[in-house]
Amino acid sequence: MRATGQNSSGRPRLLARDPQLGAAYYNEYLPDPGRLARDMELMREAGITLIRVGESVWSTWEPTDGRFDLEWLQPVLDAAAGNSIDVILGTPTYAVPPWLANKHPELAIERVDGASVRWGARQEVDFTSPVFRTYAERLIRNVLARYGRHEAVVGIQVDNEPGLHLIANSAVVARFVERLRGDYDSVEHLNEAWGLAYWSHRISTWDELWHPGGNTTPAYDLAWRRFQADLTTEFIAWQADIARQLVPEDRFITTCIAYNRAAVDDVGLGRVLDVVSGNAYLEMQDALGADASASYGADYWFTTSPAGLIQQADRMRSSQGASFLVTETGATSIAGSHLNFPPYDGQLAQVAWALIARGATLVEYWHWHTLHHGAEQAWGGILGHDLEPGRTYREIAAIGAGLAAAGESLRGLQPQEDVGFLFSRESRWAMQFQPPLAVDGSRAPDRWSYDRIVGRFVEAAFDAGLQTGVLAVEQLPSACELLDRFPILVVAGASVLSDDAADVLCAYAEMGGTLVLGIRSGAGDQLGRARVSALPGPFRSAAGVSARESSNLRGLVPLLRPGSEAPSDDADGAARQGTAEAWADALELEGAQALLGYDDPHLGRWAAVAENSFGAGRVVSVGTLPDRATLANLLRSIAEGTGADGILASTVVPQKPGHVTVHGAVNAAMETIWFLHNWSAAPVDVPLAAPLMDLLDPARLVHTGSVQLAPWGVRVFIGRPG
Repeated sequence: MRATGQNSSGRPRLLARDPQLGAAYYNEYLPDPGRLARDMELMREAGITLIRVGESVWSTWEPTDGRFDLEWLQPVLDAAAGNSIDVILGTPTYAVPPWLANKHPELAIERVDGASVRWGARQEVDFTSPVFRTYAERLIRNVLARYGRHEAVVGIQVDNEPGLHLIANSAVVARFVERLRGDYDSVEHLNEAWGLAYWSHRISTWDELWHPGGNTTPAYDLAWRRFQADLTTEFIAWQADIARQLVPEDRFITTCIAYNRAAVDDVGLGRVLDVVSGNAYLEMQDALGADASASYGADYWFTTSPAGLIQQADRMRSSQGASFLVTETGATSIAGSHLNFPPYDGQLAQVAWALIARGATLVEYWHWHTLHHGAEQAWGGILGHDLEPGRTYREIAAIGAGLAAAGESLRGLQPQEDVGFLFSRESRWAMQFQPPLAVDGSRAPDRWSYDRIVGRFVEAAFDAGLQTGVLAVEQLPSACELLDRFPILVVAGASVLSDDAADVLCAYAEMGGTLVLGIRSGAGDQLGRARVSALPGPFRSAAGVSARESSNLRGLVPLLRPGSEAPSDDADGAARQGTAEAWADALELEGAQALLGYDDPHLGRWAAVAENSFGAGRVVSVGTLPDRATLANLLRSIAEGTGADGILASTVVPQKPGHVTVHGAVNAAMETIWFLHNWSAAPVDVPLAAPLMDLLDPARLVHTGSVQLAPWGVRVFIGRPG
């Protein structure tokens, strides 16, 4: 990783400074490129102190093969430097020019179904090809040699949103076979590991390994997905190494990650970058209400709830376990006209401060001006098609003023965490290949089962007022370190899990942690093979339960407190404890105590949720998907006595009103900053347990008793000194 420093004008480099606002800026797209000075003036007045440039226009940098036009960016960089605006310079390798596609049609990506990706969008070429790499390196070296040392440039973004396609070109498939030969050294070992006796899939030579387009073997698919993600990481690392040769050490290297891409391992990317950056897109208006639920599916590259927004930020922070950059987030509407939901008053500030609260040191809007041509004409920028400041500009300028008022108080924020979520990318891949859940109301497989399972717990934690954190399986520390970080750890949907990882998680509980197991956790090993044991597999002893049967649920099944009468015999409904949906494990108690059961003539003999004391800690097994309110109540109850429930409620908000969240983060001066959000259209008074100073008010007013949050309002405070 690179050191941070200062440029020649003495302005601090991005990684060493306070959180800031930015915008993707495409002067080359403007109908009147001569308005550069006006744009810079407007940015400066709005508190926008960073722009991203150059990442999408290979054919502008190199109009024809070998003929480079590099001078068009000079005025933009000079103007940025003159207005104290930092620049992230992008390499445009994800958007290949038509001359390259025409000259080398063999570079077109072949999908696993045999179809080629036709040129006309972006990311259509096989980036593993030595032919492509030759052209890409020539471009990178020309651009960065020319501008990598410009005083305005603080960082280099290599490529953009990598990992869109699973590449099945013949040379790539051949590399995959070679990788398997290295991993398994013989076909006999592969046959045994993957269980290839099934359906006559046993191979006798490596040449007999079939094409991924016809695959039905889970272990094969998991190996293929790992390989594809590694190809993406290797490509970004290759670009990063070239960039490091050409720019000073105080320039950072990053890429913009779209976290739902099919071939992305964000933790792997984090290892080869100086700082992680990514997209934080979300639908606005009522989709940002506290009660909104996240939607999952191939079309949902954005989130649709406040809980989903926090989860996005926590995922970015988890990539390196450190602060991160948001290099793209929506200024108004996103994508096409069918997603035209410009934010209500206040929602832009809600999103920006939520991202900062969870560790973002940059909130950059895509983009400065709404485009007048191309595929994204309906994707709203800070300025509309008329290029004049409007409501969006004014709201973003207010955020910029707040950042200026806060000053160094927001430097080095470390978000507080009450409950951790173990994220298993490989379990997500496995459930896309063999989904355990059905799409609601149908018999169709839900290929976003993993997101649905984990998302229910995330939303419930949000509703319970618990601050969350994310940890990838491959980042698991020792049990002792894990316990130091998280008093509660949720492991839901972790169907691909090694014995070593399971041992750490059990040791965490035994040492005093609270381990919450969701459905399918422990079902498979590191190769995705079903374990030769009842659920929850390696957690059985620690959890004090086993499940030899599981069932999909066609409808909702009522949940009951153990020993309660059925609701039909319970006049006041006191026994009713919400509903189970989608899935039911038949939990047999082996030392654990049932917390909830099923009100069902068949399932009623088994527990739905159970708790077991284990060493100094406990394991809570949640064998179904409870409704959101029931799961929130369960997590809130679990948090009692762990230390996770008290810090915010007792020191800031003793009784949190509905639709209000409180997030805390500790700054570099070891002061706690509080972020209060009202995720509703109604104003609300929030009672305070201690005096708080308004961090965004230049007068630094101190509030006691209560503060008011406007509709869709957010306020940022610091504890009163002394």
